[in-house]
Amino acid sequence: MPTGMIDTGTEQLLAEVRDGVALITLNRPAARNALGDTITPALRRQIRDRGADPDVRALLITGAGDAFCAGGDVKAMGQRRAGSPLTRDEKISQLKERQRTLTGALTGLRKPTVAALPGPAAGAGLAIALACDLRIASANAFVTTGYARVGLAGDYGIAALLTRLVGTAKARELMFTAARVDAETCARLGLVNKVVPADELRAAAWDLAKSLANGPARALQLMKDNLDDALTMPFLAALDNEAARLVDSAADPDHREAVSAFVERREPSFYPVGEESDR
Repeated sequence: MPTGMIDTGTEQLLAEVRDGVALITLNRPAARNALGDTITPALRRQIRDRGADPDVRALLITGAGDAFCAGGDVKAMGQRRAGSPLTRDEKISQLKERQRTLTGALTGLRKPTVAALPGPAAGAGLAIALACDLRIASANAFVTTGYARVGLAGDYGIAALLTRLVGTAKARELMFTAARVDAETCARLGLVNKVVPADELRAAAWDLAKSLANGPARALQLMKDNLDDALTMPFLAALDNEAARLVDSAADPDHREAVSAFVERREPSFYPVGEESDR
C-alpha cells in the first residue's frame, strides 16, 4: 500500500497516507487554521482525492497547533465583499458549489471519517467537524457556531448538522447565542464522541482512525448507507434497504474472514482495498 506525504499544493494544508489512513492537517496555526482562498480549495481537493483513493480506508482531519479551525477569516471576508463584482445570484451559485464540494463531499464519503479537535472549532470549522462521522476532542477544545457574532446566518450545513446531532431546540440555542461550549459539555450533548487529555489527542485520534481503516471496509460503507437512510427515509423503506445491504455484506470476503476468525478465536485480518479478488 503506497504511503507517505502528499503534495497538496500549499504549506497551509498537510496530507499523508499511512496504514490505510489519510491524515489531513489544517496548517495555519498562527490564524487558528482559519479557512481562506488557499487552504480551502486544497482541502476540497484532498477530500475528493482521498475519498477516491483505493489505498485510503479512513480519513482523519485535524488542525495544527492548538486549534481545529476558526472558520472563515473575518478580515478577509470584509476585503472580498468590499470589492466583489459578483451579483447576488452569482454569489449564491458560488457558495452552493463551495459548500457541496466541502462539507457536502465530506458527508457523502463512503469511508469512515474522524475529526480530531485540539482546540476551538468555530463557524464553518465546526461544520467541517460535524460533517465527519466521529469527533474526538482535547480537554482544551471548545466549539461555537460563531455566526451571530459576525451577523451571518450560517453556511456549510451548520444548521442541518447541528440539528441532527443535538435536536432543534439546542441547535437554535447554539446558533442564536453563539455560545462557547467546552469539551465535556460537547460530549454530554453528543457533539463529540470522546474527550481526552490534550497530550493524548493525536495518538488517540490516530488509533481510532487506524482501527476503522483496519475494519471491514464494505460493511462499514453499507453501515453508513443505512445510517444515512435513517435520517431521511420512512422506516419501512430504510428497513428494506437494510435487508439488501445485509445480504450484500454477507457475500463479501470480509464476512467470511470475520466468521473464520471467530471460530478460530483470533482477530480478523481484513485485506486492504483492492486485494479482495485475491482471497
